Parts: sequence; structure tokens; C-alpha cells
Amino acid sequence: MKRTMLLLLCTAAILPAWAEPRTVNGVVRDRTGAVVAGARVTIHAGRYVSETSTDESGRFQFANVPNERGFLDVIVPGFAAMRIDLPSAATAADLQLTLRPATVNQEVVVSAARTATPRSETPASTVLLSAADVESTAALTLDDLLRQIPGFTLFRRSTSRTANPTSQGVSLRGLGASGASRALVIVDGVSLLDPFGGWVYWDRVPRASIASIEVFRGGASSLYGSNAMGGLVAFSTRTAEAPAISMESSYGNQNTPDLSIWTGTTFGRWDVQGAADLFRTDGYILVPIAYRGAVDTRANSEHGTLDFELGHSLAANGRMFVRGNLFAEFRHNGTAVQTNDTHLASGTFGLNRELGSRSQLQLRAFGTVENYNQTFSAIAPDRMSESLTNLQHVPSQQTGGTGQWTRALGKMQTLIGGADIAETIGNSDEQIFSSGTHIANSLAGGRQRTLGIFAEDVLRIHDRWTVIAGVRFDRWTNFDGSSRRTTLSSGSVKSSIFPNRSETAWDPRLSVLRSVTQNVSVTGSVYRAFRAPTLNELYRTFRVGNVVTENNGALRAERLTGAEAGLNAYAFSRRVTTRGTFFWSDIVNPIANVTLSTTPSVITRQRQNLGRIRARGIEVDAVGQLSEYVQISGGYSFTDSTVVRNPADVSLQGRQVPQVPRHQFTVEARYWNPASVMLSVQGRFVGNQFEDDRNLLPLERYFSLDVLAARRLRHGVSAFIAIENLLNQRYEVGRTPVPTLGPPILLRVGLRFASNDNRRSD
Repeated sequence: MKRTMLLLLCTAAILPAWAEPRTVNGVVRDRTGAVVAGARVTIHAGRYVSETSTDESGRFQFANVPNERGFLDVIVPGFAAMRIDLPSAATAADLQLTLRPATVNQEVVVSAARTATPRSETPASTVLLSAADVESTAALTLDDLLRQIPGFTLFRRSTSRTANPTSQGVSLRGLGASGASRALVIVDGVSLLDPFGGWVYWDRVPRASIASIEVFRGGASSLYGSNAMGGLVAFSTRTAEAPAISMESSYGNQNTPDLSIWTGTTFGRWDVQGAADLFRTDGYILVPIAYRGAVDTRANSEHGTLDFELGHSLAANGRMFVRGNLFAEFRHNGTAVQTNDTHLASGTFGLNRELGSRSQLQLRAFGTVENYNQTFSAIAPDRMSESLTNLQHVPSQQTGGTGQWTRALGKMQTLIGGADIAETIGNSDEQIFSSGTHIANSLAGGRQRTLGIFAEDVLRIHDRWTVIAGVRFDRWTNFDGSSRRTTLSSGSVKSSIFPNRSETAWDPRLSVLRSVTQNVSVTGSVYRAFRAPTLNELYRTFRVGNVVTENNGALRAERLTGAEAGLNAYAFSRRVTTRGTFFWSDIVNPIANVTLSTTPSVITRQRQNLGRIRARGIEVDAVGQLSEYVQISGGYSFTDSTVVRNPADVSLQGRQVPQVPRHQFTVEARYWNPASVMLSVQGRFVGNQFEDDRNLLPLERYFSLDVLAARRLRHGVSAFIAIENLLNQRYEVGRTPVPTLGPPILLRVGLRFASNDNRRSD
């Protein structure tokens, strides 16, 4: 009887504790110890399920949780999903949770399908660079950072630190370049390309504001229209979820200071963020010592960019925002006379809205106003003197908008449809000189209007097949084109009116991924793509050194037919990822700078449509996550890009497309422990290529090595040393026909500071 009473008393004491609800709380941090605001936390305890988000201090709390067995899920974009078991029965639980970066197979890309797709299920050659990848490179500029991706090239090898912006057009997979990009570059869905010339001002994107970068290689006109003929480079910027700041500042040789800063906060349903980038460098003399004369001075640059964004959450249904960007830069281009400057302002309105539980609407409206100025000179053969030849003023403006609707049909199918429109106005206002005397004025320009409609179906079948089928129709019109040249000595005027012209394009794409096993998949794609000539190519003449390149108002659009096949392989629990792709592209009417005549004092070229070029090759990317902190990655591309037909000048047939190297190889070894020490070593090999269409001006191969080392000083603060071109290789970047050199070693020391840095993009 006494034993029975004792058992009943013990049971009575235990049951209330067992039945009493408990409180579960905790804090979420990243590997650096910084708190993570806005993390989605879901708790499961028996049949009880509840969800919340971490506050600005990274904390979360659940009250009245049943004292039953269960688990906790934590999800944050850019980090691996976390699941932990709830502690055993207790009245409270205080958890300390540390997130890890997402692995390759957990990464999500948007560019290949204009909707979020797991990278491992994407049947396209896509490279994703996270904020950590951006932070771990020694490269100071974004274009130099992207050169770590094989197949990525600019019109010339030169860096945007010192090069003329008109040579900063992107090419992917050996399509060549004439200054205008063969790949579209966007920031949060809006084009970054210069509206008049199609080149890129890389410094318009503050480095500290970047959340991620995607590079999609291969024809993307089926979704993005003109300029995406060779692919896409997509920047995603940060959106504030709590008060936060991120800053990087450094100083290097060549008198090179820079500052990049991003900050943002929220108040109620509103969020606000701003970013700025300031930079200058004294640069270096481009011409080798053996060729230098009195005219040669340092090529230098300075710029400032300012971003501001105000956003408003539409309850749980989406977000709208307005954004403004101001950008200004000034450059000396290697001689006292040759300079250029740019002043640009742009604005964007955006809306991301959920329509019910399965549909989404995305709208963008944008406008850009720009003024570009440049001076050109003729340089004496001994480089002891130069004379002004041209003063150019190039005003331009662009307005446009895009809309996209996305509809999920169950878990296995997604439909996408949309349209975009843009209009560009621009002209080149020139004062022409001879031996320093102002002899003529010239004004040429026009307008271009583009309209595109696209549709796509993303279908997943039995977890083994992913099929993406899309098509786009584009129509563009060039109108109000004219040129007028006034000779000052005689007062005579020569005018030309260019006829209005319209063209259309249908660009389909079919991509398939087949999972052969859990660790092996094969891919294949066929597609059409195109690029319309820019107003710059149609109406503006330019000069580099003693090479004059004339405009051509009769240019037609470039049109590409392409195919690719690839193999994706994973090993060691997907810690090692390898992707290999064979590609083939045939381009009809490619625009090239064709040599018309050569004299000791000047080389004259003109932009012309060639008959056909063919680019084919292979590209391989590999990433090995050897441990939590150690990663080794690399890539290789072989590209055979040649002119296969040109009836107007058969001597060009069989020639290699200029500015396209046959071989590119990159490698990176990284030890990245943000809580203590960070070290990254990156190497880049670029093979032989040619400066000109006739393959008479070769550019030799080179290898460059970069190193970055950083040490955490205290919470949120680290010091770093970054060295570009550690071996001080003086490689050629151009020949005009005098050779010009790439940058010498650049050593920078700096500080970084970050608080609440989870880098969510909208």
C-alpha cells in the first residue's frame, strides 16, 4: 500500500511537468558570428507547427510549445537549410544556431529560366558567384573578377581601371566583339548596357551592394532579346531586412584609393538602402619603354557612383520599390590630349507581386540619361608629338519597361510569359580638326525602338527530366537617322537621310536535362539568337591610337544558331562538382571591324557585316568543397572561332576572329574561415589571340596570379592584403599598331566591416 501511494505521488508530480508547455527561443548566426536577421524558423512538436522570423538581433521565440518530440527548421537564402532536433523535455530551450553557406547542389539560379531553379536541375551552362566569392577575390573591378570565368572576355584584354569604356563590351564563347556587348548585363532585371553604344560601365554597381552574380553562357535571346546573343551576366543587389552596413576601403600603389559602402534599414513595411562607390588611380603608362615618346602619359581614371532605393512590402503579397543611380567618371587614355568623361543618371520602378498562391507578376520601368565626351588625336610615328583630331559629344537617353508573369502548375510545371519595350535616342556631335585646326563639324544619330514578347514552359518529369521550351518574337526599328557635315572653310553642307528600317526575329530555345543517376546528368540545348546593331555602330566613328574605325548606317542584325551538349557529375556526397559542355555556334552577318587601308600614319577600318563565323569548343568548370573552410575550383575553355564565309573579301575566310583566345584556364584555392583567417589564390591563363581581322597583329599568351589574405580583428571587422598580378607579368592587351600593356602589380591594403550581413536579394 505504501509503495502504491509513493508511485501515485511521483506520477502526480511528474505529469504536470510533462504536460506543461514550454518556450523555445534562440539566436541565428553565420560562421563569422554575425547575427542573421529575417531567417525563417519553423518549429514542429508533435502535431504543433508554427513559423516566425528572426528579428534584427537574430533572435526568435516560440511560446506555449507542447512538450513533445520534434524538430526546428531554419531557412535563409544563400545558406544551407538547417534542421535540428528539439532538446528533450524541458520547460525552456535556448538555442545557438550557426548557418553554413549553401553547397553547389543547393544553389538556386534565376537567369537560365527567368524563375528560381535549382542549379543542379538547370540544363544550361550557368556559373553562380556568391557574396563570399566576390569577397574572396583580389580583383578590384567587377570585370576583372568575372575574368575568372572561362569564356568571359571583353573587346580587349585591358581592365576597366584604365581602359576606355567603349572597349568594355562583353563576349562569351568566342563570338568576338567590336566594343558592343554580345552578352546582356543586367542589375536586378534592368540592363546595365550603355544605351547608345552597348558597352558596360562596370563601376556603376557598388561592390558592397552585390548579393550574387550569375553568368549564363549560350544564346539567351529567347528570354532576353537583343544583346543576349552570347548569354547573360546578372547582378543581384541586397535588400535590407534589418539595420545593417557593409563597407570596404583600401589603398594601393599607383596612388589607388577606393571605398565601397552599402547600408540599409527597415521601418514597418518600408525598407531603405543606399550604396556608394568611390575610386581613383594614377594608373600607368600603357606603351612599352622601347616605344615611348613625349606624348605618352599615365592612363588613369576616377569615378563615383551613388545608389538609393526605397521599398515597400505589400503585406505578404510582394514588394514595390523605386531606385535612382548617379554615375560620373573621368579618364586620361594614355596621352595628354586623349581623354573621356561620362555623366549618367538612371531611375527604376519595380513591382514584385504574388497573384494568389501560384502566380507572380514582375514589372520594371526604367529611364537613363547620359552625356559622354571624348577627344581623339593623331600621334606622330616617333611618338614625340600629337595633334587633336576630334572632339566628340554624345548625348543619349533610353526609356523602357518589362513585365513578366509566372504561373506554377503543381510542383512539376511552371509557365512564364512577358513582354518588354525600349526606345533609345542618341547622336554623335563632333568637331573635326586637322593639324590642330578646326576644319569641320559633324552631327549624326537617330532613334531605335525595340519590342519583344516571350513565353516559356519549365517542365519536370519524374524527378529525372527537366525540359525548358521557350520562344520569343522581337521587332526593332531604326528611324530618324541622319548625318550632317559642315566644312568651315567653305561653309558647304553635306547631309544624308538614312531610310527607316525594321527587322524581326523569332528566337526559340529547347533545353533538356536528364538525370542518369543520382550523381550524373546529361544536358542538351538548341537555340536561335540575335543582336541588333547599336546606334554607336550605325552612326559614330572613333579612333584608338592611329587606327580609325568608321561607322556604317547600313548594318544588319547578327543572327546566331547554336547547340550544346553537356555532362554534370557529382562525387563525395556532392562536395565535388564537375560540369563539361561542348558548344557550337554559327553567326550570320556578324559585325566586325574590317580593315580598308593601311598606311604608315593611319589604319582605316569600318564596321561591316561579314558573311558567317563559326565558334565551337568546350568549357569545363569544377568545384571541390574539401572541408567546411577549404575549396578548390577551376575552369578551362577551348574556343575555335573563325570566319567561314565572307564573299565581299574572301581573304578573311579561315582567319581567326579577333580578340578571341583559343585557350583560357583559371584556378582558385581558398581557405575561408571568416571567424579567423581567410586566404585565396587565383591564377588565370589566356592563350594567343589577334588584335585585327587579318591576323597580322598577334597578342601573346600570358599568366596572371592574384592573392588575397585577410584576418579578422574583431566582430565584423577584418583587415586584408590584395595583390593583383603578383608576378608582375607585362602582357600585351592591344596593338594600335603600337603595343599596349596590361597593368603591372597592384598591391592594396584595406579594411572591411559588416554587420547583419545576410545579403538577401529581392
